This record gives sequence, structure tokens and C-alpha cells, in this order.
Amino acid sequence: MSREQQAVARARKAFETGRSKPLEYRIFQLKNLLRLFKERQKEISDAIKKDLNKSEVVTQMYETLGLEEEIGLAIKKLKDWAKPRPVEKNLMTLSDTVYIKPEPLGVVLVIGAWNYPWAVTIQPLIGAIAAGNAVVVKPSEVCVHTSRVMEDLLPVYIDKELYPVVTGGVSETQELLRQRFDHIFYTGSSPVGKIIMEAAAKNLTPVTLELGGKSPCYIDKNCDLQIACRRVAWGKYTNCGQTCIAPDYILCDPSLQDRVIQEIKNAVKEFYTDNPKTCPDYGRIINQRHFKRIMSMMEGSQVAFGGETDESDCYIGNNLICSRQHSESHLQIRLTAPTVLRDVKPDAKVMEDEIFGPLLPILPVKSLEEAIRFINKGEKPLALYVFTADNKVIQKFESETSSGGMVANDCLVHYSVSALPFGGVGNSGMGCYHGKFTFDQLSHLRACLIKQLKMEGVNSMRYPPHTPKKLGWARFFILSDLGRLGRLALLAVLAVVSAVLLQKFLL
Repeated sequence: MSREQQAVARARKAFETGRSKPLEYRIFQLKNLLRLFKERQKEISDAIKKDLNKSEVVTQMYETLGLEEEIGLAIKKLKDWAKPRPVEKNLMTLSDTVYIKPEPLGVVLVIGAWNYPWAVTIQPLIGAIAAGNAVVVKPSEVCVHTSRVMEDLLPVYIDKELYPVVTGGVSETQELLRQRFDHIFYTGSSPVGKIIMEAAAKNLTPVTLELGGKSPCYIDKNCDLQIACRRVAWGKYTNCGQTCIAPDYILCDPSLQDRVIQEIKNAVKEFYTDNPKTCPDYGRIINQRHFKRIMSMMEGSQVAFGGETDESDCYIGNNLICSRQHSESHLQIRLTAPTVLRDVKPDAKVMEDEIFGPLLPILPVKSLEEAIRFINKGEKPLALYVFTADNKVIQKFESETSSGGMVANDCLVHYSVSALPFGGVGNSGMGCYHGKFTFDQLSHLRACLIKQLKMEGVNSMRYPPHTPKKLGWARFFILSDLGRLGRLALLAVLAVVSAVLLQKFLL
């Protein structure tokens, strides 16, 4: 039996003991997970520094702070989320107890991504624990150091049988996908999402796919360009552009293009100084393959500013070290400066796929309608951004486009709101999570109806022989509007009808 098979088997055996189901045990595990982020921040930050060149402050801001909030919310709200949920009744079920009971699915597989390795791996884990599941955690192998720390730390703080960590690359992931799970939660690219879904279909396993796409950003003439471009620059170049909801490209009137370029350039200088390479707040491209992929995307497009690259073996502070020895102690660097491309054509190479890097193409469009037509010709994006002071423009985008999320006059921030579902649509994903949405996504919402062995006269209308008279009574009971009738009047009607039915069918 492979290591992956053993981990899944242990998790299922642990789940079958029932220990993950009591709310007290779930809360206990969540509190331990919260303790991990408070006690082991240095190990977490050091690993991410090696993988993505994020500082400890950036790591806390964009990775662990949100997780602490999510865990706190789950602990606070779990009893409310998990309790039976009453539902509206019809006349046929007025005397019955009708409710939805959330219950655990079983064993969930969470496959994380490398760009925010803790945030996008642990956030679904939080909801899965809250929902009472066992969880097999598969961190991305691309973040070598973070994957190792996750493998070391999680078993120390949470139940290692219920929540095992399986590390490794493609072959290990493929072996996991050959196992039977009760749900698979994947964050990553659309092509891999299709592979995940195909593997899940063999066992009819439901999936949540958090994918990506080319998230458009429309900048209107009726807009404070300085503020708009400052926010776009922040959204685009955070994590070196390696954010699934980063603005992928800008659509704006040709007359705005030069001003947009200048304002974004000003914002980049403000955020990352004149030399982003030496700025601790500017990250790096995760590996050589992605570095070369991003480099190739610039082919055939005109650089408005930026475009400088630096691929070196090691990098410390402001000094390049051309030594392959002791590479573990140095920071490998594959750096692409914040870059804007101007007058980009719709068929340019940079417009073929999601960029996932610090390139920002500008496509001039002559009208709002042209921008919307261009967006609607492509796959539905994970996010859509519109900058304008005109509410009618916002409403037009809201009504005439489709995307996983839409934000007006800012970028990324909808991800931080636990009360909003986060997820894609179409090619950008399926299912959603965050807060209660994660709990519901990873629960079976079981329909429950508890009836008493009484009032059989009311039920007689459904028993053979079926007659037009019984159909008439059925129409009345099923189609009556409970809200309009009112509860007292309804009880009176029910009493009369029940008496009539008893007399007709039983006496």
C-alpha cells in the first residue's frame, strides 16, 4: 500500500470512529490550529521567504492574518452553522417538523496552490474541520520549503490521523486522485482543474474548483485616475502579480492610456521604490518555468515601462551571488519588474492565457459597449473590476457581464469579506467558499421531515384510487400560499378540511 493510500485509509478509519463529529472536538481542533499561527509564525515566514521572497509582514498580511480571522469566525459561529435549519412548510406538512441538518461529508481532499500556500490550503481545511470531516491536505510541491513546514507543523497541532498531510509532486497527486474521497477541493489552473474533475468523476466525487482566468479591469473616463491606478497597481503587483484575482488587463479609452501609464508608474515607484529588486515588499517569480513563461508573453507587445528581468542563481540583499553552493541558505531570484504594455492587440500573445505575473497590458477601447463585448467574448473570469464615478456604468457591468466576483473602484478586497462567497463561474471554477460558505460547501445539507402517525385523513388524498376530487384537494393543499393565508386562518382551514376528509374517507 502506497503512502498516499495509507494516509487516506487512516483518515477514513479515524472518521468512522465518529470523533470528528462532536462540535466540541471540532472547536478544539480549530483552536489548536489558531495556536499554530500564533506560535510558529517565524517558521512559516522563513519558509515563504525562501519560496516567494515575501517578508514576515507581508506573509502575515496576505497569508496568516486572514486565516486567524477565518478560524475565529468558525469557532464563534459553528454552533449556529451546525444546528438544524427550519424551512418553510406547505399545508401538507404544517403539523410536521421540517428542517435541514448539516452533516459531515466524510473524507475531503484539499489540494493547495503555491501562490498563497497557507491561505488557499488552510482556508478550506478550516471549513472542512468545522463541518466535521476528515481531511487529507496536499500542499503544492512548487513551494518546497512551505510544503515541508506544513508537513512538520500541522500534525503537531491538529489530529494527525484525521488531518494527514501528504507532500510530493505530480505522481503523489495522481496517486491521491486514484483514491475515493467524499469531496475534492482544488485551487489552481483551469487545465489542471479539468484533470481533477475527470479523476473525481470515476467515483462520482463532488468537486470545488477555485481556478482563475483573465480578470478584466475597465477604467472609465469619469474617474479619479490617480486613485484608480494606485489601486490597480496594488492589485496587480502584489505577490509579483501571482494572484488569481489580480487585474489581468486594462480596458480604457485611447485618450486615457498615457495618463493611466503615468499614474501606474507613479504608484509602482511609491510602493516599490525606483528599484523593486531591492525592495522587501516586491516578491519574485516562483520558478524558472514560470519566469520563462512570463518572459515569452511580452513578445510582440510594446513596453510602456518596466520590462527589466534578472534571472540569477542566488540573491541576498542588494548583492548578486553567482554560486550554486549552499543554495538552501540563499534566495534564488527570478525577477520581472512591474511592467505595463501599451496598445496591446486582442490577439497578442499576452492575451492568450492568464498572465499570473507582473505584466499589465492596456487594450484601448472606444466605448463602454466595446469593453463589455470584448469581455463577453472570452471565458468568464474569476473577478471583474470597474473604476468609475458613474453608478450607471457599474450597473451596466453588473447586468451585462458574468464573473465569479465583481468589484467597483478597488481590487482584490472582496476576497477578505467572509460574508461574500468566493468562487468562479464557468471556466474560472465551480463552488464557493469563505466563512459559512465553506462550511456549507463541505457539508451535506440533509433534508429531514419528521411526521407523526396521526391525521391520516389528510393523507388519504394521496392514496389510490386517484380521483378528480382528490386531485382538487391536493391542488389546494400543495399550491396554497401560506404567507398570504396567515397562520391562524390556516389552522382554522386545516381543522375544517381535516374534519371533512375524515368524514368522507374514513367514516
